[in-house]
Amino acid sequence: MFWYTLTPLDLLLLRDAKPFTPGERAWAGSVFPPNGHTIAGALRGLFSQKKDFRLIGSFLCRQTESGNKLYLPRPLGFYKSTPLVPLEWNSDSYLQAALWDKTEPSPLVKPPGQLADEEDNYSASSSEKKFRQYLPYEVVQKYLETGHIDKEDWIVEGGSYEDQPWTVETRSHNSLEEGTRQVKAADGYFVENGIRLHAGWSLAIAIDQEIDTPTTLRLGGEGHRTILQRCHELDEQWASLQQQSQKNFKSGGKSIAYLVTPGVFERKDKDQGTAKSLCRAFPWEWKLAHTVNKNQTRGDLVSVATDKAVPISCRFRDKDEINKSIPAPQAFAAPPGSLYYLNQPRSLFQDNEQTQVHKWRKLGYSELLWINYKEQ
Repeated sequence: MFWYTLTPLDLLLLRDAKPFTPGERAWAGSVFPPNGHTIAGALRGLFSQKKDFRLIGSFLCRQTESGNKLYLPRPLGFYKSTPLVPLEWNSDSYLQAALWDKTEPSPLVKPPGQLADEEDNYSASSSEKKFRQYLPYEVVQKYLETGHIDKEDWIVEGGSYEDQPWTVETRSHNSLEEGTRQVKAADGYFVENGIRLHAGWSLAIAIDQEIDTPTTLRLGGEGHRTILQRCHELDEQWASLQQQSQKNFKSGGKSIAYLVTPGVFERKDKDQGTAKSLCRAFPWEWKLAHTVNKNQTRGDLVSVATDKAVPISCRFRDKDEINKSIPAPQAFAAPPGSLYYLNQPRSLFQDNEQTQVHKWRKLGYSELLWINYKEQ
């Protein structure tokens, strides 16, 4: 895999997957960082012929005094800087007697010995400090090695924008009636949000094709340009993360799967004879470790820490003409940063190159890093 940085020369228009028609819904939002479909569509514009490739990303990258540094989305299984653990792994919790739905993943609680107000007191003493929403490479590496993130590692460095390294700019669009100075009554006005990255920040992607750089790449709506630049530093950083992740996976035992790109976990189902696809926040092949009746098969998935789904707008490409495509049904992905708590690590069905759903992995979705769980 070859790593590259994408540095925008202007703001980016990355419309979300919601249906949009000026006049009917006169507001177009943007999703950032861009998903795999957006990046893949932009990269195909560089190739003169139809070509399949493997993609990783997109992530954020920051240029520092020591060089380029990879940033990954914050793990969602934390309350501010306090890690949460599944209730089933916390036998000393006073919530053990609580009733909860055993058809769902186990609730998450604070670890043993964690005072109820410890995190709040810590925040009150540092009220001006912000928590990172994107973690630098060295913090993620330490998280993989030790299973912990120190409280100091959560604090945003002054002026670094590690909580949100971009600004949302609202742009309005008007169309005037011919021969007048009045806005058209129909399809005449709409507003959309653009994304402008702060100075020193860029996007980071990896593909299994080497491209002559620097070159320009048109990304997002209206084809705003970005500079595509080869970055060898990111090769080493990602390789180090992968090496530690695979070591953790092979060691077995209680593990945490850290989702670093949107995870599309889709299954075909039939309802009254009509086939449809269902998406959910965790892989369908991972069965829950707790059951409600004797007929169920126990799995290894104990709990999940996630957030609202990320809608993804897909397209069907023409088999013969590279530039032809039509809209496909939306998919709903688990957000990057989701954590999955398992009694034993399990690989994904879509990792198998022989399966049809492997297309999601080739587009960079469902990328997991593995952590060995260590009690606090």
